Amino acid sequence: MGSAFMALLRKDLIMEWRQKHTLFGVLVYVGAIVFVVYMMNGQPDAKVWNALFWTSQLFVAVNSMAKSFLQEHPHRFRYYYTIARPVTFLLAKLAYSTLLMIMMTLVSLLLYALMLGWPPVQGGLFILISVTGSLSLAVVFTFLSAIAARTQQNSSLMAILGFPLVTPLLMILSKLASAALQPVYIPGWWSLTGILLLLDVLIVALGVVLFPFLWQE
Repeated sequence: MGSAFMALLRKDLIMEWRQKHTLFGVLVYVGAIVFVVYMMNGQPDAKVWNALFWTSQLFVAVNSMAKSFLQEHPHRFRYYYTIARPVTFLLAKLAYSTLLMIMMTLVSLLLYALMLGWPPVQGGLFILISVTGSLSLAVVFTFLSAIAARTQQNSSLMAILGFPLVTPLLMILSKLASAALQPVYIPGWWSLTGILLLLDVLIVALGVVLFPFLWQE
């Protein structure tokens, strides 16, 4: 399992590097959002800054994570079936999506800090929450991409299935990030973190259970 996992992860990273236009396209998209907001409103206050950041992260996740499975040709899954187990393949995709999303999040934070200021009082905590949020978004949209790819690549399913999953996720992340914007301790922070991590575990567990059945279709 370990060798197959590393081989699949390496394959995705090499493909991402060869298709750099997709990666740079997402980065340009984030940069354009930040620049337009700066030109229209200057540096917003902390609450608006926080809302803009997570809204842009949602669109970054949609544009970068959706192709995780959708970029694979349907006939190629038959080859993958001969070299790796379904769970190994899914975990490799999750690892690739997580690494990509974390990198996108850190770049987004840098652009926001340079052009829209840095309102978080507890900067280290906000970065930690952002990385945790990128993990959650990667897990959700990778799972949705797997479902869409195995149902005749109907990407519209991602929007239909993603709304009830992403909405509470973004609400939790926004609440958590608000704690980093305040200089005082906000109660309930750890409970929200536990709920977020539990949601990630449930989605991964659901993917591990369901993906082998999708794989055989």
